[in-house]
Formats: sequence, C-alpha cells, structure tokens
Amino acid sequence: MIPIALLLIVLVIPALLSTWIAPYGPEETNLRARLLPPVFFGGTWEYPFGTDRLGRDILSRTMHGAWYALSISAVGIFVGVVIGSFLGLIAGYARGWAETIIMRLVDISLALPAMLLALALAALSGPSFQSVIIVVAFVLWAYFARQVRAEVMTLRERDFVARAVVAGTSHLAILRRHILPNVLNTIVVLATLQVGIVITLEASLSFLGIGIPRPTPTWGLLVSDGRQLLTSAWWISFFPGLAILLTVLSVNVFGDWLRDRFDPKLRDR
Repeated sequence: MIPIALLLIVLVIPALLSTWIAPYGPEETNLRARLLPPVFFGGTWEYPFGTDRLGRDILSRTMHGAWYALSISAVGIFVGVVIGSFLGLIAGYARGWAETIIMRLVDISLALPAMLLALALAALSGPSFQSVIIVVAFVLWAYFARQVRAEVMTLRERDFVARAVVAGTSHLAILRRHILPNVLNTIVVLATLQVGIVITLEASLSFLGIGIPRPTPTWGLLVSDGRQLLTSAWWISFFPGLAILLTVLSVNVFGDWLRDRFDPKLRDR
C-alpha cells in the first residue's frame, strides 16, 4: 500500500501546486521549440516531456490538466454524494411512497449506460466546467442513493434506533445522530472508488469535444491534440494518457484498501 500512497502523493501534489511549480504556463508557446521530443529521446531538459505543435510544454500542460481532473472529481462527487445520500436516507428510513418514487428513479438512472447518459447531458448543456460537474453528479447520485438506502434499511432495525424512538427522539435527530454517522464509512469508500470513473468520464467527454472547452488543458483534450501525430510526436498524447492510467489505477487500489479497512468482514479474512 505504501507504493500506491507515494504514487498518489506524486500525482496529487503537482496538481494542487501546478500554478506555482509548473515550468511554464499551459498556453505559453515557443514556435522555435515546436515538436521537441522528450529529453530521453533526443530532447532537452528545458522541456523534459517534449512540446506540441505550438511549442507548448507537455509537462506543464499535463500538470495543469491534473488540477482540472482532480477538481472536477472532487466537486462532482461531492454534489453526487450530497444528493444521493440525502435521497438514500429518505428512501431507507421513511419507506412507503417516498422509497418507491426514489428507487424507481434510481432504477431508471442505473438502467441507462453511464457514458451514453453523460454524452446526452453534455451535448444538451454544452461544453463548460459547470456542465461537466452537472453530468458527473447526475451520473453518480443513483449509486450513492442505492447503497445508502440499503445501509439505512439495516440500521433502522437495530436496537439503538428502537431505543431512540421509544425515548421520543425526533426522526431528524435519529437520522443525524444515529444513522448518518454509521453510513459515513460506506459513503467515503464509495466516493473514493468513483474518482477513477469520474476522471475517465471527464477525459472521454473532453476528448470528444463536449467536456471542458479549449484552451483549458484537460487530459482528454491533451490526448485528443496528439492523436493525429501519434507516429511522429507520440509524446503529446502519451504523457497525459499515462497520467490518466496511473491516477485511475492508484485511486482504485487505494479505494479497495479503504473498503478492506472499513469493512469488518473483509478485514478479518
């Protein structure tokens, strides 16, 4: 687990500090240095990851792209968590017609392919940072609602909830004091496991031109910029693609580790 943690630190810290530590601005051009290869393939240390057709530094653009990928993941997942967890709490605790309506909406959302739903929403709302956030939240909320509802249905039958009801505690207080704290672990683990999905989703939308618009250097746009030069300037797409691969892989492994730590059944195996 230590190597994965170190890899996450190496990926996250440059993303958070990209504005200050990136060698160049993401749109800073140098036509005299256009299409330079990486340093280990005949390039220079001035541009260690090489440059694109406009002489922009691939390392700097990849670092700035990491910031957008992580910020979209954080904000989009947070919105999805709030909406999904709230509806899951209502469905699992109130039951009755509220549960029926919410769970039918969950079923409809989960029945639609996530990428197809994202493409339709992105095309309708237009390319922008806010649109991608809305798409991410709309795609993810149902996963949180279903999981939280299942946890709440189990918790509401526990003795400590029954004693709170007998003591005259209000339903809102029961949800806030007794049920929500017991589902937070599940929410955190599920949110961590969604980071890789969100990064891949955002990169796919940007690659297709319906995510964050140019000139924002998202990983998907960076990969798209180099697809016509793969035989002559492969590094333009390679390094952003490698960043996507390493980030998604490390976050998923970290999420699996969190799940094993928080789930007593898995931890005792």
